Amino acid sequence: MAGERRHKGMRLSKLYSFKCLKPFSKEDHSQIGSRGYSRVVFCNDPDNPEALQLNYRGNYVSTTKYTAANFIPKSLFEQFRRVANIYFLVVAFVSFSPLAPYTAPSVLAPLLFVIGATMVKEGVEDLRRRRQDIEANNRRVLVLSKNGEFSKTKWKNLRVGDLVKVHKDEYFPADLLLLSSSYEDGVCYVETMNLDGETNLKLKHALEITSVEESSIKNFRGGVIKCEDPNEHLYSFVGTLHYQGQQYPLSPQQMLLRDSKLRNTDFIVGVVVFTGHDTKVMQNATDPPSKRSKIERKMDKIVYILFSILIVIAFTGSVFFGIITRRDVTDDGKKMRRWYLRPDRTTVFYEPRRAVLASFFHFLTALMLYGYLIPISLYVSIEVVKVLQSIFINQDQEMYHEETDRPARARTSNLNEELGQVDTILSDKTGTLTCNSMEFVKCSISGTAYGRGMTEVELALRKQKGMSMRPQDDEIKANPTKSVKGFNFWDERVVDGQWINQPNAELIQKFFRVLAICHTAIPDVDGESGEISYEAESPDEAAFVIASRELGFEFFARSQTHISLHEIDHVSGEKVDRVYELLHVLEFSSSRKRMSVIVRNPENRLLLLSKGADSVMFERLAKHGRQFERETKEHIKRYAEAGLRTLVIAYREVDEEEYRIWEEEFLNAKTLVTEDRDALIDAAADKIEKDLILLGSTAVEDKLQKGVPDCIEKLSQAGVKIWVLTGDKTETAINIGYACSLLREGMEKILITLDSPDIETLEKQGDKDAVAKASFQSIKKQLREGMSQTAAAATTDDSANEKPEMFGLVIDGKSLTFALDKKLEKEFLELASRCGSVICCRSSPKQKALVTRLVKTGTGRTTLAIGDGANDVGMLQEADIGVGISGAEGMQAVMASDFAIAQFRFLERLLLVHGHWCYRRIAMMICYFFYKNLTFGFTLFWYEAYASFSGKPAYNDWYMSCYNVFFTSLPVIALGVFDQDVSARLCLKYPLLYQEGVQNILFSWERILGWMLNGIISSMIIFFLTINTLASQAFRKDGQVVDYSVLGVTMYSCVVWTVNCQMAISINYFTWIQHCFIWGSIGVWYLFLVIYGSLPPTFSTTAYQVFVETSAPSPICWLTLVLVTFSALLPYFTYRAFQIKFRPMYHDIIVEQRRTERFESGTRTASAVSGELPVQVEFTLHHLKANLSRRDSWN
Repeated sequence: MAGERRHKGMRLSKLYSFKCLKPFSKEDHSQIGSRGYSRVVFCNDPDNPEALQLNYRGNYVSTTKYTAANFIPKSLFEQFRRVANIYFLVVAFVSFSPLAPYTAPSVLAPLLFVIGATMVKEGVEDLRRRRQDIEANNRRVLVLSKNGEFSKTKWKNLRVGDLVKVHKDEYFPADLLLLSSSYEDGVCYVETMNLDGETNLKLKHALEITSVEESSIKNFRGGVIKCEDPNEHLYSFVGTLHYQGQQYPLSPQQMLLRDSKLRNTDFIVGVVVFTGHDTKVMQNATDPPSKRSKIERKMDKIVYILFSILIVIAFTGSVFFGIITRRDVTDDGKKMRRWYLRPDRTTVFYEPRRAVLASFFHFLTALMLYGYLIPISLYVSIEVVKVLQSIFINQDQEMYHEETDRPARARTSNLNEELGQVDTILSDKTGTLTCNSMEFVKCSISGTAYGRGMTEVELALRKQKGMSMRPQDDEIKANPTKSVKGFNFWDERVVDGQWINQPNAELIQKFFRVLAICHTAIPDVDGESGEISYEAESPDEAAFVIASRELGFEFFARSQTHISLHEIDHVSGEKVDRVYELLHVLEFSSSRKRMSVIVRNPENRLLLLSKGADSVMFERLAKHGRQFERETKEHIKRYAEAGLRTLVIAYREVDEEEYRIWEEEFLNAKTLVTEDRDALIDAAADKIEKDLILLGSTAVEDKLQKGVPDCIEKLSQAGVKIWVLTGDKTETAINIGYACSLLREGMEKILITLDSPDIETLEKQGDKDAVAKASFQSIKKQLREGMSQTAAAATTDDSANEKPEMFGLVIDGKSLTFALDKKLEKEFLELASRCGSVICCRSSPKQKALVTRLVKTGTGRTTLAIGDGANDVGMLQEADIGVGISGAEGMQAVMASDFAIAQFRFLERLLLVHGHWCYRRIAMMICYFFYKNLTFGFTLFWYEAYASFSGKPAYNDWYMSCYNVFFTSLPVIALGVFDQDVSARLCLKYPLLYQEGVQNILFSWERILGWMLNGIISSMIIFFLTINTLASQAFRKDGQVVDYSVLGVTMYSCVVWTVNCQMAISINYFTWIQHCFIWGSIGVWYLFLVIYGSLPPTFSTTAYQVFVETSAPSPICWLTLVLVTFSALLPYFTYRAFQIKFRPMYHDIIVEQRRTERFESGTRTASAVSGELPVQVEFTLHHLKANLSRRDSWN
């Protein structure tokens, strides 16, 4: 390894002088040593006594929630945060007392089963995280040992101060200070995708004092780093290197962060500064905001209602128990009404003379007895169902993207049903609606437009206006050109070297020469094929380099001081090699909005080559450099309307004296360590970037992803509002809106902007307060005008009894700043709510998050945010549901999301199919859970009332314990996993079915209380029919009536049959699994009776041989079972028949219509499949659309 060669003759000291070599930051280094800046690192001397006293953390990393020591107590704490589990725990403890109406094991067993199952699930998930930690901690890296040689050691063994060596394509094991690299002046390229989601390479640079040969760096001792304490800020670092009596300020440019990867550099040597959980990536490893679905929050309220019912009926029973008990003995104690209970010889639990105390004890007993109203297995059943639903989402082949080999992924299972209730989608554009794969399609050079063909936006606009394709467009599409990623340009005047025949050939040459030189891309030559690919910081930059290559200016080699091109000479037409000396690169930034390079060409002339946004470039043109300004501006406007991204290209010659003076000033500004250092550097750059000569402009297209227009159209039909938050210009955003069907034909645009002459005049005067005040009033006025416009349209359309006109709202970033003001945000939201689509242009990441929060809190409805980049993370975390696109901008959006998909079009299936199914399944499942528990629990109450509120349960202890766990739990899980009201194809065909979830029809209080009432009615029918059928007649041949055990078994069998048959008639889509679970649960009940009844009577008590010897041979028991079950289901049958006939739900109409079609004829079925809606469906959906359109608020 010592023999590894370094790249010679490559000095970056001047090349990356503006941004990449920026060795200092705005942070004040005088803070070193104060609180928050106290870390001290002894370089290559981790065993220094002072270092040992500091006792910094090791490099072992753990992301697990539990440890072997705290798993049981911490997991139990998590489980008993739920109110229901605490209740059952208290009941389990009290069951050991005489107050309990059943034995303690019968209560403990189901509780332990449910808690244990959940703990096992938690443990398995945590075990997976632990295995990932072990893999990371046991990776190996080269560390400089005491003998002066690099040897391999595990990541977890690294210490602060160790010198490590990392090779190409390896991850950094800790946060390192870069000392040297395989390049002579210590630069390296780093990929930070795991940190910020960006795939472009970052350039890092070591201090010159440490950029020495590897043999010398091994002897690097005595250096001490004093720096900031561990923190989560990825893009800042304050520190100082003390070495050989000198102090050297450190900046983020010298820091290599853990989990980033070394690229395009053979090796680096660095010193460990932060380890383990002190590293910046681990400091950022906080859990995302906890999100709970609206159904889950509502479910908690239902549980509280059940607790209230439990307390009410327990109190009611206790009052009656006290009254009856008090009457058992007269005041003089001589008469006993129920003498057979021997009230004169009883315990305190039944003491007529202390009836109030007895009533209180009865109240405690009743609280335990009626505890079965609370479904103990509800939470664990829902967790199981949601996990299985997530598996189905992950394995849906219709959402698998073959090109990138990426399936859909549910990163959390907590929000599955929320997918079926989305009212508003807030979407990023670049990389989400588009591919984020730029293609060079057009350009303007010296006032002449080049590039044939039409963009997707132009085609959409033509279609909207009813225009046909031009003949020449077809000719252009027929031209055979090879497919090159990033290049979709065709113009016979320019391609294949034909540009040399143009009258402006010299300017064309200069134009493409700027594109080939003004960049930071890195060429990567394939050793076998010789083909050149490029590593660029952005897709735009890669498109420019590829375009210049395809048109005769091939960038093929780069050193730190030179760029080499294969060029076509415009005079001779021959290919020549030209080498340009690279003197300075002034990098692009969001504030500068431009990039420039200073080069010396082979003719020894100094050139400044520049490209940037039109808003900053035109003002920097020289008077003699504006020859083509008017034509270029017209072309830029036309390109923007076509949905293209534009940059202005310019250049100028710099004389030697001007350059010498400027460089001196620039280098002086660069070496300052003051707060105004960056401002001085910007000012110095401004002095050279002036008097430019305009060459033209570029236009690149970010194509829409496949299926985006159809997806948006379908979601709009489903009544979902769509907002797009983009950084594009207003014209570009509007036309992209038309291309992707966000803005549609007949939709009237409401444009809110501050681009007015009055505002511009105030801005030129420089009065910021006046500008802010005028801007606020302007936005306020425009919002009110928009409200009036929508209100007038709604009034006109309502009077005509027609569908209200749809509006599209477009607002730019400046206007959005004022619209989000507390005084205006309500008006802005109300106006936006009246519009079918909203486009926010020039939006910053912070504005995206603020808009998302406004929509979420202001409407109270479910919001979904979707994006693909690091700038979308705030929006994704703020929304109720965050969906990440696993695209070209890395994985940070995916890592912050709840669901991940590869393409925007998959959102259609995720919401309209999986969302609709999951919402319906979970809503049905929870309602059924409460139904079956009320059915069972109230039979206990009716029996206790029948038995004078004695506190005696109607059933054997183990019958009650197994009810929720074994006899009724599996069918409800099958319902939550497999049930479908309609098929996936019909979900997509009739998107308005999705409104069942948005309007929360299936989990409204009306529906919930209806299911509860059904449970109470069923319990009454079961109890009173059973008791009146069996109790009043002889049951055995000897004339004896039924006893307690037979009555309990029969009534319990009726409950099991009723709730399972109720499940069978509620299911819309049967599978063999559901048949197995429903009828199998009934079979398990009888199997349990046989096995449990065969046990000794000391254990089985009232269940001993009761089924085999008594109930099974008795015809009246079976007849009673059939009668009671049918009668208990009759109210639901009646209600559903009435509902389907007179108040059908949307899915009822479609299902019944399709059944009719199949039954009547194959012809009718074929016509239905062809896409025509049934008349009844059309009628109902028409009214639903009208109701949706008339919504003028989201309360």
